[in-house]
Amino acid sequence: MRPLDPTQPRRILVRGTNWVGDAVMNLPALEALHRACPQAELEVLARPWVAAVYQGLPFVSRVRQLAVDGEHKYAWGRLRAAGGLRAAGYDWAVLLQNAIEAAFIAWWARIPVRIGFNSDARGWLLTHSVRRTSYMRRVHETSYYLWMLRGAGLLDQDPPAQGVRPRLRVTSDDAAWAEDFLAARGVSAGERLVGMAPGAAFGPAKCWPAEHYAWAADLLHNQGLGPVLLFGSGSEKPAVRAVSSKVRRARVLELAGATDLGQALALLSRLSLMITNDSGLMHAAAALGVPTVAVFGSTNPLATGPLGREVRVVQHPVDCGPCKKPVCPTDQKCLRAITADEVVRAGLELLGEAGP
Repeated sequence: MRPLDPTQPRRILVRGTNWVGDAVMNLPALEALHRACPQAELEVLARPWVAAVYQGLPFVSRVRQLAVDGEHKYAWGRLRAAGGLRAAGYDWAVLLQNAIEAAFIAWWARIPVRIGFNSDARGWLLTHSVRRTSYMRRVHETSYYLWMLRGAGLLDQDPPAQGVRPRLRVTSDDAAWAEDFLAARGVSAGERLVGMAPGAAFGPAKCWPAEHYAWAADLLHNQGLGPVLLFGSGSEKPAVRAVSSKVRRARVLELAGATDLGQALALLSRLSLMITNDSGLMHAAAALGVPTVAVFGSTNPLATGPLGREVRVVQHPVDCGPCKKPVCPTDQKCLRAITADEVVRAGLELLGEAGP
């Protein structure tokens, strides 16, 4: 593998990952790539539902969407996407996504330098194939992506095992939309908004019980916080409704399926406090600098926890966890044991206030 010259590329295509949380955890690697190659234009290729994660970044000049449910569907659609990339004339491709598909598209696009982990039997498609070690799989996911750059010779130091905090920004258009959206619902600028994300795409094993979320909403209302914004995708409407139906005093705005990701990020940026399962919006809130309490059950916060000074992870160790299973085979004791009182206390401590 010939050494890379970071002063050489003028245009770099970065293949982003496919889930919101993973995309947020890409951001330190993107920022490090920009520092290594400041003369290069960075463009990101991402699926439509995560594109907004990259669109507010000042060092990303363009976000291309891989429309896997539209014009880029199936194998011939991927070939069409690669043809469009070939015409753009990229010098490098940096493949943060681990799949062989990402490497094939970059190879078919005839991008001369293709950098990525040697995962998914794709090493032969790469010009700079970085070997994944067992250690790299144990570090925080933000550092996992940085290790790719380190292995390619684009970082001078080993990334820290505990990870690097991502920094996320919203676009001005989405920020303006959020202000109009809240004003239309009678939310004043002085109100301290609370966000909650009771769903999780990974599966119900990550989900703190709805009644605990509802009780936390009412406790925070008693402390002078609210309204409560319940976030979620369209498929998470049942989880949002389960919480909303149990809230007794706090004012609730149900947002499941009501926003696109960019709009949701802009609303997150307006929060005074976020309470969430281990989810993509957990990472987004922390990366926006929002005080965030993350409730962990089946997953490991050392690998995928939120990073930043304004975060708290609440987790009860149990003999069967973290099991990393999408569906709990028993009684979900890891999450049911976490009370609304302790989660609210953690949130109020972040805000410098006394608990209930």
